[in-house]
Amino acid sequence: MTARQPPSPRAMVLDFVAALETAGTELREALPQVERLADLLALARSGQIGRRGRAGGYEYSVHGAGCRLTSSDGVDIDVDFVDGAEVFDLWRLRCYARSLPTPAAHPPEDLLAAISSLDGLLTEVRPGWFAVTRRHTTAVTTN
Repeated sequence: MTARQPPSPRAMVLDFVAALETAGTELREALPQVERLADLLALARSGQIGRRGRAGGYEYSVHGAGCRLTSSDGVDIDVDFVDGAEVFDLWRLRCYARSLPTPAAHPPEDLLAAISSLDGLLTEVRPGWFAVTRRHTTAVTTN
């Protein structure tokens, strides 16, 4: 049996984007008051939902300026919110990579190169913080 290889940095970033979109879709379906993931923060702060909970097949944990989502298979997707948009940095990408069934440990420079190669899909919203420019999972491929 051959050991499974971790995804390349580019594939891993694309997988993170797809996982974030899937989690957002499932949470919006499970919690009708959530139009965008940033609504979790406002709902938790107002006491309408708990800071920790389960919805749409994900455990969520609202923190500071963001939220960590954990899938049923233990994959962590952590984002902060800036002007209602989900944003992430290299630390969050590395946490995601370590939580994968086949963990990856890519150097920061490889992740930055991968992010740079996805110009048009990702935007640097402030130094070191990135957001998805457009949402369309069908166009996100790992090749």
